[in-house]
Amino acid sequence: MSALPLIPAPPLPPAVKSPCSNVCKMHAPTGWCQGCARTIPEITIWSKSDDATRLAILARLPERRAILVEQGIFTAADESDMP
Repeated sequence: MSALPLIPAPPLPPAVKSPCSNVCKMHAPTGWCQGCARTIPEITIWSKSDDATRLAILARLPERRAILVEQGIFTAADESDMP
C-alpha cells in the first residue's frame, strides 16, 4: 500500500485588512489617495505584502489623513480613523 502524497495547505490570507475605501482618486500635491491616504507604490504592493509590511503602511496613514482633512481633501474621514 503506497502512502498518499502530502499536499501543502494553501497559505492563510493576511489578517491585516486593506484601508481602501473605494474612492481611488490621487491628490496630486501629496501623491496620496484621497480615500485611503496610501501612495501608488503602497497600493500596488498591498496584495503581495505580509502583515508586518501592511502594519508599517497603516502606521503612516493617520498623519497623512490629518493633513488631508486639514486641507478639506480626505473624503473617507471617520472619527475612529483620526488620532
